[in-house]
Amino acid sequence: MKRAAIDEFFRRLSASNPHPQTELEYSNPYTLLVAVVLSAQATDVGVNKATKALFALADNPAAMVALGEATVRDHVKTIGLFKTKAANVIRLSQILLEKHGGEVPKRREDLEELPGVGRKTANVVLNTAFGEPTIAVDTHIFRVSNRTGLAPGKDVEAVEQALLKRVPKTYRLHAHHWLILHGRYICKARKPDCPVCPVHDLCDYTKSHGA
Repeated sequence: MKRAAIDEFFRRLSASNPHPQTELEYSNPYTLLVAVVLSAQATDVGVNKATKALFALADNPAAMVALGEATVRDHVKTIGLFKTKAANVIRLSQILLEKHGGEVPKRREDLEELPGVGRKTANVVLNTAFGEPTIAVDTHIFRVSNRTGLAPGKDVEAVEQALLKRVPKTYRLHAHHWLILHGRYICKARKPDCPVCPVHDLCDYTKSHGA
């Protein structure tokens, strides 16, 4: 996809949704971090159902540690890999208390040292909680980037680097959310909904499939 097409691609996504938001429910950087850790290989809808009661009891690291791993596990048992995730939530909460005064750190290196936090999770937290123009590549963004020709890459890190180079600075802060929502609701995995797509005429898939 050429520069002019990329500019237009994001101009249209921006026009249709000027202030995109994550669909994970959270109240502060800590609850966002926990929600994102829990969302690995799970849906946002499923995570929100599990965290509603959990966050009502504990919306900070000290309260979460006080709940204990067994209680956290009971609240998130409907989510895949819940035993490992519950253990990670307790341990990362302990580390936040021990090393960061109970606050979520704003440095990528510090975030990635937390259990259950990889590059993608760190990118989501940096972008959504702290307003940094990072792009977290999940399955939706990977698919959209390759399918449309926006930023092809053989793995998530290659796609992330391509997006950081190709997405215009004006749109970089919200690009992550626009692409996720586009992949979730329009450019779907099994069959893209090209007739309702606002960027179908800019897309390599449309050109090659005549959609």
